[in-house]
Amino acid sequence: MRSKAKSVKQSAPDDLLLRRVLDGQIPRHVAVIMDGNGRWAQARNRPRVEGHRAGVQAVRETVETGAELKLEYLTLYAFSRENWSRPRVEVWTLMNLLKEYLRREMQNMVDNDIRLQILGRWREFDPSVVKAIERGLIATADCKGMTLNIALNYSGRSEIVDACRKIVADWASGQPVDIDEQTLDQCLYTSGQAPPDLMIRTSGEKRLSNFLLWQLAYAELWFTDKLWPEFGRNDFLQAVLDYQSRARRFGNVEASSSSESSPTELDSASGPSSDFGAR
Repeated sequence: MRSKAKSVKQSAPDDLLLRRVLDGQIPRHVAVIMDGNGRWAQARNRPRVEGHRAGVQAVRETVETGAELKLEYLTLYAFSRENWSRPRVEVWTLMNLLKEYLRREMQNMVDNDIRLQILGRWREFDPSVVKAIERGLIATADCKGMTLNIALNYSGRSEIVDACRKIVADWASGQPVDIDEQTLDQCLYTSGQAPPDLMIRTSGEKRLSNFLLWQLAYAELWFTDKLWPEFGRNDFLQAVLDYQSRARRFGNVEASSSSESSPTELDSASGPSSDFGAR
């Protein structure tokens, strides 16, 4: 990540794209599934681990761009619970890349007022990884700018299970609460954060892969065929620009149409089964 003092001048086309994006509604929260590192490496006859190393630059550019747009939250899906089934050398490389990233980028995060938060069962990692994460959390705890969520040893289903366990534990300790959507939301790893407005996935795959299953209920989804190491600043800006062109109805009808609709039409249109395409 660049420090404030080392920001480089963008080319004219880049500046134009950035201005177009800044003229629109900036999402509060963007979530990214970083997919395609292995395929990027295999297409170049390199070991899969080289794809993960190449993907670090895409992480850096994505974080820089999120901070440039003044996002409130940026969530990166880095390591799922399912990823433990990968070859041991690949998992080992990912853990070492994580430690290296935290070591290299931590001061820049502080300089750019970025707060680090980890989503997932990260305390199950090797003690050296846990220690590196804890250092990062402590170093950025007072930062007030963008929150960078890194999903590690993460599973959307496990997150909901952990939230339910917390509610049960609270009940057992004498703190009964109403079990509703708000209660569950407050017990998730993302407690207190706005849900993602936009979810980006690279590599051409079009699925959520057990990522933020609760939080992405009304997010706009944007897919690209580019593999993660190929994803750059302009791709991020294009995704946000596309997001800005969409009508977010949250199960209702568009405002321009609502004034022309009868109360009966409005009631039926806002129901859960009225329009499977409603956002």
